[in-house]
This record gives sequence, C-alpha cells and structure tokens, in this order.
Amino acid sequence: MIATDAATRPVLSVEKLTTSFKMAEGWRAVIRDIDLTVNAGETVAIVGESGSGKSVTALSAMRLLPPGQARCEGRILLEGRDLLQASDAEMRTVRGGVIGMIFQEPMTSLNPVFTIGNQVAEALVLHRDLSWKAAEAEALRLMERVRIPAAKSRLNEYPHKFSGGMRQRVMIAMALACRPKLLIADEPTTALDVTVQAEILHLLRELQREENMGVLFITHDMGVVAEVADRTVVMFRGDVVETGPTPEIFAAPKAIYTKSLLASIPRLGTMGDTAAPRRFPEVDPTTGEAVEGRAMQPVPAGSAPILTVENLSVRFALPQGQIHAVEDVSFDLRPGETLSLVGESGCGKSTTGRAILRLVNPSAGSVVIDGQDVAKAGSHAMRAMRRTSQMIFQDPFASLNPRITIGAAIAEPMLAHGLVGRGQAKDRVAHLLEQVGLSSAIAGRYPHEFSGGQRQRISIARALALEPKFIVADEAVSALDVSVKAQVSNLLLDLQEKHRLAYLFISHDMAVVERVSHRVAVMFLGEIVEIGPRGAIFDNPQHPYTRRLISAVPVPDPARLGQSNPPLGEEIRSPLRPHGYVPPKRSYREISPGHFVQEAIGTQA
Repeated sequence: MIATDAATRPVLSVEKLTTSFKMAEGWRAVIRDIDLTVNAGETVAIVGESGSGKSVTALSAMRLLPPGQARCEGRILLEGRDLLQASDAEMRTVRGGVIGMIFQEPMTSLNPVFTIGNQVAEALVLHRDLSWKAAEAEALRLMERVRIPAAKSRLNEYPHKFSGGMRQRVMIAMALACRPKLLIADEPTTALDVTVQAEILHLLRELQREENMGVLFITHDMGVVAEVADRTVVMFRGDVVETGPTPEIFAAPKAIYTKSLLASIPRLGTMGDTAAPRRFPEVDPTTGEAVEGRAMQPVPAGSAPILTVENLSVRFALPQGQIHAVEDVSFDLRPGETLSLVGESGCGKSTTGRAILRLVNPSAGSVVIDGQDVAKAGSHAMRAMRRTSQMIFQDPFASLNPRITIGAAIAEPMLAHGLVGRGQAKDRVAHLLEQVGLSSAIAGRYPHEFSGGQRQRISIARALALEPKFIVADEAVSALDVSVKAQVSNLLLDLQEKHRLAYLFISHDMAVVERVSHRVAVMFLGEIVEIGPRGAIFDNPQHPYTRRLISAVPVPDPARLGQSNPPLGEEIRSPLRPHGYVPPKRSYREISPGHFVQEAIGTQA
C-alpha cells in the first residue's frame, strides 16, 4: 500500500511520452502524450487490450526499444533523473539494479544456454557485488520464495525443462533479486495458476512494504487490478483514456472503453443452473453496456467419444530419479464437448495435452483419437491424425517461426495437407484472421511485430486452419485482455456448436473455465484428483485442492485491495521420485452422476 510520505516521493514520472516506430512510410506514433506517476510504495496498474501500448510504455521507460527503429519524446524521470538523457553505461546500472522488470514472455527472456541458477545469480553478482558462492545461495533462497518445488535440484537445469508458469516464477525471482526501487511487472501472473498467483501477489506486497518499492503493474486481469492497484491507468490504441484511484475506476467508470472493459470481466458464480457452456456477455461498443450471452447446446447423450485416454503416464528420466509428470490419467471426450484441465503450473496439464497428440511419448497407457490408436500409428496415420487434431500452444512466440510471415504460418498447414491451392490459401488466411479479431492486412508481418495477445490470436487462427475435429487448447486465452478473451472464447464456442468440435481446454483461469466447460478435471502432481460436470465441480468441490483453487480466484472488487489469500507456507511438493518408485494405485469415489473424487490416501493437496 502507499507509504505515508509517498505523495512527496515519486519514483517514476512519465511526462508527455510519445513513442514512435520507423515504418516504410515514416515514423508512426504508437503511444501519444502519456502522463503517469508511480510513488514510492504505490502500485499503479496499466490496463487495456493487447496492442494498446501497455508494454511499449514499459519498454520505453527501460530504454529497451531498438535504437534507430524507435524513438521516445517527452521525459521519463527516475527519482528526478531523465532516463532519456542517460548514457548506455548509466542505463546498465539502472536496469536490474534500480528498476527491475518482469517480462511478458519468460521463455524469450531467459537465455536458453545458461542454467536457471546462473541467470538468477548473475544479476546479484553484477548489481549487489556478491561473490558467485553467495549469489548462488541467494538465488536458491529467491527460487524457494517464489515457490519453485525442489529448487535446489533445479538450479542447474535449463529454461526448456521448466513449465511456462515455472519460468514466470524464475523471472519474478530475477526481477526481485536486487530489491529495486521500482518494479515494472508486465503481465507477471499471466502464466500462473490462481493459487500461485495469490502467493506471488502476496510476496510482491510484502517486498513492496519492506523496501517501499514502487510498482508499475501491467495486466489485463481486472481481478488482479482490483486486488493490488492503488491507481489505475486505462489505455486504448496508444492513448490514456482514463486514470484515477482504482475504487473510483471500478465504481464509476467515465470512458466508454473502461465501461466495456469492466463489463467483459468473467466472474465466478454467474452460470446459474445451465449444464452447458454460456457465451460471454456481448458488449455494446457505443455505450459499454453488456447483454448476457446465450447458453450453448448440451452434448448429445450417447455420442461415442472422439478421444479416449486410459491410464496415461509420462515420466522423464533424470540422474537423481524420475519426474512423474503425468500419472495414471484416464478420461474421454465426446464431439461437441469441452473438458477443462485445471491445476497448478507444473502439475502435468500441458504434458497431458502433448502426450495425447504424441508430441511427447507416453511412458504407459493408451490414447485413441477418432478410432485411431495414437501410440501404434505409423507416419501416414499420424499425418492423417494431425489433420483432425490440432493444438493451440501456451507460448505463442515460441510456436511461431520468426522467419516467416504470419500469413505464411497460417497457410502452411493447409498447403502441406493439400486442402487448398496458394490462391485460395490467401483468402482463407484473411478469413481466419478476421475470425479471431485481426485485420487481414497484417498477414505480411512477422511474429515479433505483434503483442503477446495478438500472437495468441494468430496461433488460434492457425489451429483452426485445417478445420479439425479435436483441439488441445493449452492456455489459449491466457494472454488475452478481457474484451478479446470474451471475443475469442465466444468464437471457440460458436465453432464448437457449428462443427461439433471437441476441446481439451487447459487453463488456470477458473472464471473462464466455468464459462466454457461441460466437464472439469482437476490435476495435482500429475494425477486427476477430481473430475465431473462443470456445475458439480464449482458448486460442490470435494477435494481440498479443488476448494483451494476456487477460493484463490481474484475477485474484481477494489474493496478487497490487499486481502488476497495469504501464502500457504508449506513447500510445494515435487513430482521427482526415486528410480524404481511405484506409485500407489488410486481409487475414486462417485459423489454424484459423473462426479468422481480421489480417495484421500496420501493425496491431500
């Protein structure tokens, strides 16, 4: 919260900031006349849809935009010193030392050729003048503080061995390592499940109080904004459209865009008695008013599954043992149905989705898609299976080829499977881009020219290109702001209803899961601990971990500012097991029709 003398001690003052990028036709301003102040001990949130200029504002403040390709006008004052006039050597001492930054995409921010421990320790050696031995000890303490399980054994691992949520926690540890006076957090909790998100937000508040640190918090999660932000700045297409104390913004928004943003927020407990998913509210762009979306069609009774997973296990060998990433998982999925897979980052959700599509090889169990045994399929059968089954990947930047345009990336699967000619592919690409809320004119641009949310929409368009029957959607809407999240979720629901698409919807956003799911499966340490109809899971959760997940969901109510759940305190359990370990056979109890919970023999969360 704001320190008593914060009003007289601005850490960051941005005055009339205009940032322009060099284009073929000349310089184009992407943010215009931005004014904002962050005081010591204060949290200021910047909100707005992807592409509105939130991240560009942060990168301008850090002087991280490419020289010669971007220019900043105005003033960026750090404790009275204009960073736009600082030398490169001065900026190197500022970055990481005085200003810490949590970047939006942790995989592209971590160096793939250095270990995690080395990268965290490096900042401590450079900015806190510690020896390598002391820096490594402090790196371990920081990794434990951001709740990375088995942190000591993971110090010497490389970024690609961490899940998206785990990589995000490493980035948070690096940003906080030098106890900066200002922390710029660009979507710091996007890749985190709600329980770890609550703990990380609690940790940030603790450090903020200890150090009287200012925080510039960039996010599209309005529930998080309500819980952490003293003041809120709303941006739209490069302009600040509204700013003020967070309670006032939520209670009486003045700008139409702010009204529409708040009206788009998915809230738990708004589904009523409907068994089927329900479209997100439709927001009138001229008034900002919302109309509740209609309920979708239920799954036809008695339809045969398009996907059957039986006793699926995935293990990864390490010198010190085996990671039991997925353990004895079984479920089925019918045409037109959405089964959501939820749980902490690192619990095995993404590995389950990848194993189903044989992007990683299962250690045991069987997967049958549309009558085809995936484990026994040869190259020809696998190619045909790729036509009917697609995946929307968690990290959109890593899944797009940086050397080809996004139009070519979307057209590539259609051309590879011979579905259309090159002339038709261009028209189909334009149609797909418009379906996910992007202009067809952007087809000739490259992945690095888009925001994180825009790249996620491009990935969704590519997955839809082959008109598949089954899609693994791995955090498909996690990088999207609330208005686009509602739009894309509605698109996925409409396509499902039209084409009877089946979705395995992997997510940590419980409010979205409640909205789009027919059934929900809760994973913990690689195992399904509870599975059942959406209403049964949310209205009558039985497993302690399920209850914890639901209770940790941030509520978009500024009256709860600073009151999110405190950290649990105990160490997160690790899925690392000794060689030769045989897991116990789990049993399940049926609570109501289709609602099963794992018996509590050694499985409490």
